[in-house]
Amino acid sequence: MPTTHLDYFSTLVAEDAHFPLTEAAISVGQHAFPDLDVQAVMDEIDTMSVKLQQRFTPETSHLQKLQHLKHFFFTEMGFGLNTNDYYDPENSYVHSILKSRRGIPISLAIVIIELGGQIGLNIKGISFPNHFLVRISLPQGEVVMDPTTGSSLSKNELQAMLDPYLDAQGYRDELSLPLSLFLRSSGPREILSRFLRNLKAIYSHEDRWERLLSIQQRLAILLPNEIEEIRDRGLAFAQLEYLRPAIADLSKYIQTVPEAKDAPQIREQLAEIEKNLKLH
Repeated sequence: MPTTHLDYFSTLVAEDAHFPLTEAAISVGQHAFPDLDVQAVMDEIDTMSVKLQQRFTPETSHLQKLQHLKHFFFTEMGFGLNTNDYYDPENSYVHSILKSRRGIPISLAIVIIELGGQIGLNIKGISFPNHFLVRISLPQGEVVMDPTTGSSLSKNELQAMLDPYLDAQGYRDELSLPLSLFLRSSGPREILSRFLRNLKAIYSHEDRWERLLSIQQRLAILLPNEIEEIRDRGLAFAQLEYLRPAIADLSKYIQTVPEAKDAPQIREQLAEIEKNLKLH
């Protein structure tokens, strides 16, 4: 039986074949809300699903189910984008958005994906630049939907959303990348990593190091092969003066990618931490 919240998170994200995205996303909140009952939040979503299911008959088509889902989620329940405080970290905690009915695209999408799956829709997440989307596969074709409004997006609308990103990355004119490249489905691990990195960005910006470390620990567990996440966990440890784990993480980074662009700065920081450890 897992003994800590991190152990619990580790068991949830251990295998791609059995990856409970919703439960893992809810469990992220335990770092900030230690008494959070993940199962109770899951039950709350299940209750919403049951309310939806009661509206269907055996003849209800997938298109009709999608229409019911959108009306229930956006109109009846009143879910939507938190435009008043977009960067509030509570927008990324599933249990919080179930109470406030306000979130950001990816957190709202996770609830929609869970509800859609429970009512038999083939619904996937799309890690689109700057705005997470969902795609529903229907007999009539594919629908790409904005999880903050329920609006179906045309190719022209999607291209207009993509163009500023392509401009910023220098991918226009002869280097332009096709829209289809950005509309592929994202797996649960990819979705959860983007979910966590939103919180990472917020807590980094606010210099909330304890909160940042908790998120960074989960990123390092979720993405064990991404050495930059180990580095960033080490830097968070260092900020909080957890010197030994900081040394372990930063040393691993230097050993793995000795020619990294930031290797000189990391080596310098590592030497400083080791010096401080000797003084303790």
